[in-house]
Amino acid sequence: MSSSVVAFRSRLGAFSLKSAEARARWERRRVSLAWGLLFLNVLTFAAGTWNGQPLLLPIPSAVGKMITQGALPLALLVALTVNRRLVIRPNVFMCLLSLLAVEAVIAGVNPEGHFAGTLFRTTRLVVYVITLWLLTPWWGRRDLLLLKTQIKALSIVLGTVLLGFLLTPGRALAGGRLSGTFWPTPPTQVADFSAVVVGLIVILWLCDLMPGRTVLGATVVGMAMLVLTHSRTSLIALVAGVLIGGMSIFFSKARVRRVFAGIAVVVSLAIISLSGVLTTWLVRGENSKELTSLTGRTTVWSGVLSTPRDPFQIFFGFGLSNKSFNGFPIDSNWLAAYMDLGLIGAILSAVLLLFVLVAAYFRPSSPQRALAIFLVTYLLVTSVTATGLSDASVALLELALAASLLVPPPRDVELQ
Repeated sequence: MSSSVVAFRSRLGAFSLKSAEARARWERRRVSLAWGLLFLNVLTFAAGTWNGQPLLLPIPSAVGKMITQGALPLALLVALTVNRRLVIRPNVFMCLLSLLAVEAVIAGVNPEGHFAGTLFRTTRLVVYVITLWLLTPWWGRRDLLLLKTQIKALSIVLGTVLLGFLLTPGRALAGGRLSGTFWPTPPTQVADFSAVVVGLIVILWLCDLMPGRTVLGATVVGMAMLVLTHSRTSLIALVAGVLIGGMSIFFSKARVRRVFAGIAVVVSLAIISLSGVLTTWLVRGENSKELTSLTGRTTVWSGVLSTPRDPFQIFFGFGLSNKSFNGFPIDSNWLAAYMDLGLIGAILSAVLLLFVLVAAYFRPSSPQRALAIFLVTYLLVTSVTATGLSDASVALLELALAASLLVPPPRDVELQ
């Protein structure tokens, strides 16, 4: 064989390798784009901030809703372009999630209230589940592609909130709680995003997957934003998630053991010396009646439970709604699921959480397991005073992310 033929084959092999790398890179970008569009679709949007203040970047209500609602069909389209052969990886979690979507369709047959709203939310949930099915071939990747995409999406929203705070701190803190002034991000969502980002990067650092300087900077900023939102639930959920997620790698990572020992000392000193400050922050200016009623939530919950229902509505609910009762937010995933999807929907929501917990328990110790445990623990705690696990939402997307971390790495499958 002549040297020219050998050189030609060598160049051809190098070109083929570069082409394969370029295709893989373009594939990853489209998967990340589809996941990011799913995230964008479930972002809260209202004509103004949570307290009625005008936005720094005036976005008409029609335009804002077009951006969020139009993101879902675009996510489905992008997922179809990257998975043209409609290859899926069947797993129990997605089957359970599909059952939840089917239950929402059944509940929508006899909706209570606005038929158009129920039809829209039901259709969105079905398309959401279909898009997640199309992305299952990329579940379990060792490069944590979907996790990194989720952290980037959360960080972008938090970045706009932080920028608004730096430009107009008075407007961002109007009402005493940090909210978005570019995009109408309410304080509860700012707290939720901050807590999830901090928790995920801390777990990554404990697993030696993220540099310390990056984690330190992001944690300081994220915790400061969380404190400014005065969200007790997100703070408790963050602590519980990091604690339980860290315990899952306690015996395999010396760093975890050292950090937990240091945290125990710091927390003890803080409780002793800063108990008054902590109590003031936790009380948040509320009186005893507001505290015992969970800021009025128990009144709404009583109304939800006492609402008359026929047998169909007891088991299947009134159809997907905006998670409110007489104009007040329900603020409980379990009661909202019972209101919308009945006992069956509430049970399916619980089974989804339970399945991820059980699957994580039987997985060997690993970063993916610790991250999944953090997410599911966080969602379990916040589900008491927040909704989302029975409808297309950021919480449901995060639960799907936790499930994706627990599946085996995918085989090389031709999808184009």
